[in-house]
Amino acid sequence: MSFLVLLLVLWIEKFSGWRRRIQQDGLWLNLLGRMEDGSATAPWSRLLVLVLLPVALLGVLLWLLEPIAHGWLALPVHLVVLIYSLGRGDLLAALGPFRDAWRRGDSQGAYHVAERDLGLVADEGGQLLHRVQGYLLWQGFQGFFAVIFWYALLGPLAALAYRLLALTCEHARQPALRERAVQVRHGLDWLPARVLALSFALVGNFSAVIRTVLHELLNWDIPAARLVTQAGQAADDLPEPQPGEVGVASLDQLWQLLIRAAVLWYAGLAVWILLL
Repeated sequence: MSFLVLLLVLWIEKFSGWRRRIQQDGLWLNLLGRMEDGSATAPWSRLLVLVLLPVALLGVLLWLLEPIAHGWLALPVHLVVLIYSLGRGDLLAALGPFRDAWRRGDSQGAYHVAERDLGLVADEGGQLLHRVQGYLLWQGFQGFFAVIFWYALLGPLAALAYRLLALTCEHARQPALRERAVQVRHGLDWLPARVLALSFALVGNFSAVIRTVLHELLNWDIPAARLVTQAGQAADDLPEPQPGEVGVASLDQLWQLLIRAAVLWYAGLAVWILLL
């Protein structure tokens, strides 16, 4: 059933607008606000409530549905939870204004839209394009690959826990709570980031990726975003950052790299299921 859910997610993502309707964070954000207002509660306790309470409720629901109709009633719950757990927003649409400005050679416009839409700043144009490339790779990882990894490995509870941790990192106002969420998320990112880096090697320039990340594969301290960015940029043999169409083409190359990696993951999951 898990592989069927993964296929349905791709179909829904491509041919429907369900994702925007399902990804409503209002109730959870209200809970986050109340938990942060309760300053007497320890940060770890607040994080447990924010993440484990919704996960526990989901676990109870799936436990109740499992005996009914041979568990098929749980399929729509899996589907909704997995769609909810994907990254927020439309990545390609968010990059659109930057791509247009960079294609025109409008450096000032590119700096402005990168800061406004992507939250990125840089001292010069080449560095800015590198950061946008890293943004594309990181959003692809945290918005899709990490969620798919944990869903395939441990099911919808793990996928939901990952997204709630990501939302806590993004929206928490209190530094102590955000720091705890970042620590836990770093642990959850460690393994899928390395699997994705090796996937980039298989679908891209194998030798360049291995040279770039081999000495970092067992490094616990390196951020997942940096590892994924280094591996992705090495896999695609990107040219030096340039204004105009060449720079925009590098973003298209990285997007195609992500698609090839996704195809590899789905093929690997299919083989794994057949062999079980």
